[in-house]
Amino acid sequence: MGAVYASAADVRLLRPLTAQETEQTPTLLESASVKLRLLAKKYGRDLDALIADDEDYGTAVKSVVVQAVIRGLNSISDNTPPAVQSSQAAMGYSLSMTWLASGQSLYFLKNELKDLGFLRQRFSVLEVYGFGDKQT
Repeated sequence: MGAVYASAADVRLLRPLTAQETEQTPTLLESASVKLRLLAKKYGRDLDALIADDEDYGTAVKSVVVQAVIRGLNSISDNTPPAVQSSQAAMGYSLSMTWLASGQSLYFLKNELKDLGFLRQRFSVLEVYGFGDKQT
């Protein structure tokens, strides 16, 4: 088992916790840390080594884990995950919503993963006409 990158006290600094949420927070912190570590491995990064090398990077990882746990606590306590898009109609009684992360209580946003250096833009070129070959 790897390190847990944040503590319940870090979560309490940003959001007051109920008694039930205080019990759930350590489990969510451990799960978020494991998910982030596995995601880093998927992108070929050793998260523990990166944190050991750079203290600021460790602070950024702690922030990402805390934000994911807060989102998880909000979705567990409200039973209504945040909607990204919604539309309503009046006389036809229609309501349509797109959820941010349906079915998941712990998730990381793309901008958080970009900040940690996991997601980067790629640049590649495919030579269509064969000009790179030495044919004359």
